[in-house]
Amino acid sequence: MKNTDIVAAHYAASTRGDLNGMLAPFAPGIRWTEAEGSLYEGTYVGPDAIVANVFAPIGEQFEGFTAEIDRLLDAGDQVVALGHYSGKHRGTGHSFRARMVHVWRLDGGKVVEFEQIVDNAPLNAAVSG
Repeated sequence: MKNTDIVAAHYAASTRGDLNGMLAPFAPGIRWTEAEGSLYEGTYVGPDAIVANVFAPIGEQFEGFTAEIDRLLDAGDQVVALGHYSGKHRGTGHSFRARMVHVWRLDGGKVVEFEQIVDNAPLNAAVSG
C-alpha cells in the first residue's frame, strides 16, 4: 500500500466517524503537532494523547467537524494534504471554513509524525462568536 493510500484511509475513517480506523496507521510513538495559536496547539506523543488532546475536544466543541482534502501529494516517506476544515461551534453556533495543510511522515507503513498548518482566524472567530 502506498503512503498516500494510508493517509487517504485515515481521512476516510474520519469522515465515517471511525476512531479505530483513524488510529490504525499510527505508530505507538507518533508525534502529532497542532499549529501554534490553534485551539489544540502543542505536540502530543502516542495515540492516547492525540485522542485526549485533539480528537475528543474537537468532537465535544464542534458539530459536523470535517477535514475536506483537495489534494494528497506524494513526497516519498512524507505525504502532504491540502484542504479545508469546516464545522459549527457548539457553544456559539457559528460555522467556519479554514484552509489547512497536513504534513505526514511514515515509516514502514505507519505514521510516525504529523504536523498541522492552519489558518486559525476562521476557527477562532467561530469560537469567540
